[in-house]
Amino acid sequence: MKKIIALALAAVMALSMVACGGSSKEETSMLETQPEKIVVLGQSSSEANMNILRDQLTKAGFDVELNTQPDYASWTAQKEAGNFDIALSGWTTVTGNVDYAVRGVYHSTGDYNYSPIIDTKVDELIDKGASETAAASVATYTELENYMITENAYILPLYASMKMQAYNNSLLKAESVFQPKSRPGRWEMYDYVDAANNDTRALTLTQASATPSTLDPIQANDGTMNTLSGNMYIKIINLSDDDEIMTDSSLSHSYAIAEGNSEYYFLLRDDVNFAKVENGEVVDTGVLVAADDVVFSLERASNKNSVATHKTYTLHNHMQSIEIVTDLSELEAKLDSDTGATLLETLNKGVEVPVAALTAVDEEVDNAAGTYQVVKVTTTEPFPQVLNYLAHQSAGILHKEQVESYNSKFTVESYDPTKDVCYGDFAAIKGGDTSMLWCSGPYQFVKVDDYGIDFVKNPGYMPEDEEFNPNIKTIYMKFIKDTSAATSAFRAGEVDLLGSVSATDVDVVEADSKFTVMKRDSNGVTYAFFNLTEGSKFNDVDLRKAVMYAINQEDFVAYNNGYVMPVYSTVGTLVNTGNAHVHDLVKSNEHLAAYQAK
Repeated sequence: MKKIIALALAAVMALSMVACGGSSKEETSMLETQPEKIVVLGQSSSEANMNILRDQLTKAGFDVELNTQPDYASWTAQKEAGNFDIALSGWTTVTGNVDYAVRGVYHSTGDYNYSPIIDTKVDELIDKGASETAAASVATYTELENYMITENAYILPLYASMKMQAYNNSLLKAESVFQPKSRPGRWEMYDYVDAANNDTRALTLTQASATPSTLDPIQANDGTMNTLSGNMYIKIINLSDDDEIMTDSSLSHSYAIAEGNSEYYFLLRDDVNFAKVENGEVVDTGVLVAADDVVFSLERASNKNSVATHKTYTLHNHMQSIEIVTDLSELEAKLDSDTGATLLETLNKGVEVPVAALTAVDEEVDNAAGTYQVVKVTTTEPFPQVLNYLAHQSAGILHKEQVESYNSKFTVESYDPTKDVCYGDFAAIKGGDTSMLWCSGPYQFVKVDDYGIDFVKNPGYMPEDEEFNPNIKTIYMKFIKDTSAATSAFRAGEVDLLGSVSATDVDVVEADSKFTVMKRDSNGVTYAFFNLTEGSKFNDVDLRKAVMYAINQEDFVAYNNGYVMPVYSTVGTLVNTGNAHVHDLVKSNEHLAAYQAK
């Protein structure tokens, strides 16, 4: 850090010397401007990025004030109060599809469009790309990126991250530790080298936030709970480690897409029950995670008004209807969009016992005898990307009666967060309501305090399935706010698997032979957004471009020891648009002068 600041100061001094002596074509073309004051908002965990950004903007003629907040909640409060001009943020496309990389953060209806960007052309291009095949959409997403960044500078791309995690190889089997590109870590796959530890030793993981915003999958979509929710609630489809659609560890044996790409069918398994906490212990409720729970969960995900604080609606608003199929002839009559085979033939490829009958009654389900449940999702238009969204944690399957036992006590319109307790309310759970959560996934949330969360394997989760039934009984999620402190805890043996390794810590971790650092590309992008609310000076495109051209992404790459890469937008990790950010102080100065001349 000291090295980068020193380099930045040296650069400023050199620029001043040239300005006095006058010999560089670049510097002599600089126009006269006044220092432009701007406030940069960020969290303390992003302090290095804030300092680099401040130094670059100072060099370009800005008077920068840093508004550094200790955590996500405080950052959010400052953001919502409008106490910023530029705010540091990040986005990871955890669904592996391009629509997710843009819809939530740039579309006018996006839950995470914080600026907000309100532009009909942006909306039109996003909607167009979502309706196209992957090959055809490349041109559309390239046009979107050109319009958003090159023409309008709506965001400031800083860098794309590598995904790096570390584990203690003397404790965990190498073949049991996976590193998904997008989806959360797969807890059910972890396995100790010494199998005797599986039932007796808690596997310790870590996350920064001690206050998850909620444990209702549709009410949040942030780092405080994505991994937790992803392991607490099963989904009807999953992503592979390389972002391919798969059924492993999902509620479906198989799936099929009918001709026209608007109807999606899922053949459900019958070996997953809900778990709950009873007298401090995790027990199998004996209640099947069934088709009616799928319908309930996906309908509330697709309904903007199902909860007062729906944070994932734009992921699921393309679902028009969700229903249970009971007529076997429907599967026999319709054809698979890829193969031309009947849907029944496609679905049967995922099971040992062919489908002989369908039922909507949970008690009648018996896969071993050929009786299954099928759920059909119909989209508002041809929309294959719906599969990626159904693999997102917000599509986790909940128990209908359990959710309604809390949420039916008030209406969405009358909900008062100061007194009403809705399903997933973290404060209520921490306060002692440990029986609230019924989990359908491999692990059940048991208890939480100021230091961490205890999870215990769901005894009703695929109990006879040797591949996907969890190996390790207990998971402990330890709260460690600071990344350096987390690394120190890992090296000291207090943490067994470090889900995120800082680029500045990789070398020191790898120096110890008992640690393995796994590295791969990711869909994580660090960027900054402008305050575009009414009255903000950053509604002026010249001022935004003055900031954009001042950014030198190579400084961020250097600080992170080459473990991050330049990027043009959140699209850039998924589509090769050919765009590259250009650092140009002359252009920055020209746009700043143009803004001030107005």
